[in-house]
Amino acid sequence: MRTTEFDSSEDEEVGEEQQTPLHISWLPLSIVECSQFLGICALPGCRYKDTQRSLERDIQELQNQGVQEVFVFCTRGELHKYRVPSLLDAYQERGLAVHHMPFPDGAAPELEQCCQILGELQLCLENSRRTVIHCYGGLGRSGLIAACLLLRLSVCMPVNQAIEILREHRGGGAIQTVKQYNFLHEFREKYAAYQDSRAAATERSVSR
Repeated sequence: MRTTEFDSSEDEEVGEEQQTPLHISWLPLSIVECSQFLGICALPGCRYKDTQRSLERDIQELQNQGVQEVFVFCTRGELHKYRVPSLLDAYQERGLAVHHMPFPDGAAPELEQCCQILGELQLCLENSRRTVIHCYGGLGRSGLIAACLLLRLSVCMPVNQAIEILREHRGGGAIQTVKQYNFLHEFREKYAAYQDSRAAATERSVSR
């Protein structure tokens, strides 16, 4: 009989009273004139140090809250380290659409990758798909992407306001490193330059 992530005896090592519950923070996007909410959470099923979660319970919680799309920023190495190596398969087996777009802990994505993430996020939201993003703690990388989304959807929101909104919903640890902070402050200018370069490349290819 094949052993799945859900019938693993590892979940049985921790009693129900010792398991860490999964908390999803729902960020209201009405502040940027979008009717949807964006969910942010820590890594479901994580079993590392003082954090002991049940993957089956956590995915059930996601489903209970109507989640349809999940964006995962953890690398495959992290999924092994935190003892959820088959997380992506487990999501798909339970009918959740998975967007695996990893970048290193404490870092910011390459601009092209960030634009790809935001494009897919916006598409999910425009189609009224209940969407959650997560990294390991749901603070640094997830906070960064959520803040970039706010800046993308609002042309006038100050960067510091976007950071404060994230910290209000996820706690003071959201946006964790200088690299992430700097990325946010440079995001609009670099995003505009990236879009201009893509438009120029498209014009060149059409004119040939």
